[in-house]
Amino acid sequence: MGVETIGGLPPQEIGGVLDMLRSGATVVLVLVGCFFFLAGTVGLLRFPDVYCRLHALTKADNLGLGCIVAGLALQAESGAERAQLVLTWLVAVTAAATVCHLLARFSLRAGVRPIEGPIEGPLGRSDREATP
Repeated sequence: MGVETIGGLPPQEIGGVLDMLRSGATVVLVLVGCFFFLAGTVGLLRFPDVYCRLHALTKADNLGLGCIVAGLALQAESGAERAQLVLTWLVAVTAAATVCHLLARFSLRAGVRPIEGPIEGPLGRSDREATP
């Protein structure tokens, strides 16, 4: 009797292919997460007021951490490790939302007003004006 194959591959090689795919997905998810962290940092440095900065940082960091946790969960060996990663992410999301809300409320009470209307870009034109 011959060895059973799946899609032309023996069973022992299928495990290696799945490990390779899982590792590739982990790399992609971690890189995407790093991109979102970088985007949040750029938003923190570039946006004009505290409210825009809080929005950019909170949203991008939560999404970045979620992607990194998803990538790490693919490499976790047990369900308990995956649950711990997800729980850590949920605590971080909750903490970030709470801190963002508190900072925004404190800023409003301190008299920091949100910027309204068009904001001038690096060329002196507002974002709403047509570009040639």
